[in-house]
Amino acid sequence: MDRIDAMKVFVTAVEEGSLAGAARRLKRSPTAISRALGLLEQHVGVELLHRTTRSLKLSEAGQRYVEACRRVLVDLDEADMIAGSERSSPRGTLTISAPPILGEEVLRPILDSFLRENANVSVRLLMLDRFVNLVDEGVDVALRIGNLADSTHISTRIGGDVRRVVVAAPQYLDSRAAINEPSDLSRHDLIAFSNFGLVSWSFAPAKGTSVPRTVHFTPRYLVNSVRAAAASAAEGMGVTRLYSYHVAGYVRDARLKVLLPQAEPPALPVHILSPQGRTAVPKVRTFIDFAVPRLRSELERIAAESGSLE
Repeated sequence: MDRIDAMKVFVTAVEEGSLAGAARRLKRSPTAISRALGLLEQHVGVELLHRTTRSLKLSEAGQRYVEACRRVLVDLDEADMIAGSERSSPRGTLTISAPPILGEEVLRPILDSFLRENANVSVRLLMLDRFVNLVDEGVDVALRIGNLADSTHISTRIGGDVRRVVVAAPQYLDSRAAINEPSDLSRHDLIAFSNFGLVSWSFAPAKGTSVPRTVHFTPRYLVNSVRAAAASAAEGMGVTRLYSYHVAGYVRDARLKVLLPQAEPPALPVHILSPQGRTAVPKVRTFIDFAVPRLRSELERIAAESGSLE
């Protein structure tokens, strides 16, 4: 058994979610995919995947093993490029993660341009509402909003500080009690987006104090989609909290109004991250050099636009 090939099959099957998907991506028969997985499980001595005709589910051992496989395959990819003197020639698959809306509206057009100029590079774009583990999940580059924890990752701040804003539709506000302070929110219907707090929102300290203000609530509407939260708020269903760029279009069209700007917490920075050592890989270095100035320009535009959303 070619263990490296079997690892590639295993990782691909997990990413695609089915044997048929792995077969299509690797241009092999489902039988060949199943055989490779079976031999790999025989070699390690445990079941890695719970398989049905329609889906795959990682076993507990499989969850640990797929992370190890990704690290091995990334290291081999780097070694091959270095040994082949490929440092100046970007090639291969570049895996990038980004928040969904930022990925769709800001990063995606930049990636389109990057791919046009780099014919030997392919991109796998993961748009996720969570922080990925770059090493364990095989991610080359991540676009991340927020203050960074200490780590060994290489980070570049690309500006575009992002505000966390509370918004509601004018028609909703016309029929409800005024919202002048964060505590007023407790008397309102709140639309909670999972990443911004399910049962509480924190605000900047009141003038003359240093203690952040926290509002606890039971949401009237709980969603895990930015677009759903913004659209329902614009329909007058309640008050929601999102990033400024999520609601900029609604605010410009007067379908949403920004509330409590004086109580907003400090704006959050945007960074581009890459695991230690990955920036030496041509496809990663070329992408970062290409994307950083373009991301900075676009995020500066968004930040300036955000400043006018009062």
